[in-house]
Amino acid sequence: MNLMSGPYVVRGSVSLPEAELMWRFSRSGGPGGQHVNTSDSQVELRFDLARTEALPPVWKERALARLAGRLVDGVVSVRASEHRSQWRNREAAAVRLAALLAEATAPPPRPRRATRIPRGINERRLREKKQRSDTKRGRSGRDWS
Repeated sequence: MNLMSGPYVVRGSVSLPEAELMWRFSRSGGPGGQHVNTSDSQVELRFDLARTEALPPVWKERALARLAGRLVDGVVSVRASEHRSQWRNREAAAVRLAALLAEATAPPPRPRRATRIPRGINERRLREKKQRSDTKRGRSGRDWS
């Protein structure tokens, strides 16, 4: 019986296939009292990004380029150990992996088009600057002109 609340959607109709997710469990540090010494509640989730067929080719290239620093032999790995229960850590790790892939496969932002500053705005800025300068000059007792 699969208790996971998957499938984990990356973006749109693309989701992480359960068959390609590799899970590893180990003992976790942190809170939990004596329970923590006996249960494997830390979760490491690995996903073979280089060999997957679940992502469209364009997304896959984008993700491989953006996550290059995190990949080990084309495999991206996410760890979760903030919860006491293994199940909740599994949920957290899967959600984290889906979010990471969603960010890595997002299309690049549109390049900014350079625009000219309207002449009136520049003139107003210079006029206000001159006014401020005159105000400050008027505060001293001497006549500077």
